Order: sequence, then C-alpha cells, then structure tokens
Amino acid sequence: MALFHPFPHLNDGEIELLIAKLHPADAFAGYVPSYDFIIALHQDHTPIGMLSVRIGHNQNTYYGGNIGYHIDPPYRGHHYATKACELAKQVALRHQMRYLIITCNPDNYPSRRTIERAGGQFIECVLLPVDNAMYQAGEHYKMIYRVDL
Repeated sequence: MALFHPFPHLNDGEIELLIAKLHPADAFAGYVPSYDFIIALHQDHTPIGMLSVRIGHNQNTYYGGNIGYHIDPPYRGHHYATKACELAKQVALRHQMRYLIITCNPDNYPSRRTIERAGGQFIECVLLPVDNAMYQAGEHYKMIYRVDL
C-alpha cells in the first residue's frame, strides 16, 4: 500500500495543486491509491480545475491513466493542464514511479496535445475491454501515452 505524502508546495508560480482528497487502494476493485488535487491560480488561489494522480500501475491505470485532469471552460487555452501534469510528476517521483500512463479519447484533440506537451509518447490506441467501467459508460477506445520520469 502506498503511503500518502504531504505536498504543500506544488506550484510553478502560475498555478498550484492543492490536495482535495486521498483515496486508499481498493484491491478488490483494482484501484490503486490516488490523490485528488484542486488546480488553482497561484496568485489568488482561484480554483480552475481538478487533477488526479493514481499511484502504481495495473490494468485500470493502463486504460484510465495515472493522471486525469479537467480545466474549467473559462480557464482553457492557457496550458494549465500541461502545467498541472508537470507538477504531478513530483508526486509520482516521490512515490518512486519511473513513468506515467496518460490516456484520452481519440477524438479529444486538446487533451492529446496536452499529453504530448507534457512529454507523452504515443503507445497505442486500444479498444477497451467490455468489462471495463469506461466501456460500459459508452467509451470504447483510448489513446495510450507514456511519460518517462
């Protein structure tokens, strides 16, 4: 089981990541431990989105990624998601991870560019297994990228 660590200074001078919630592993469901962060503007702490960092690798993180992110519509177009992914690398390194998997839907071109700007190297586009929760929710394909740390 991964031990959670405090991360009080995850910022790049423009944005910051603030821990919102910690999720312990759930071996039965195949979930690794994870952090949920609020992405906020560093200057005034205005929340602008969310980012999750999943610690470890298994089938769920291969299809769903070690990092998931969302930027609220008024704040899109400033590369905040890429900057948040860069900050999230510190979390992965603290947990001695050597690489991250980041995924997106094939038709999500902005997310594909975000992943590539964060150092993602395309691995493959996969058809999700039918028993996968994302498949059951209507998503059938994922673009899989690897970011070496």
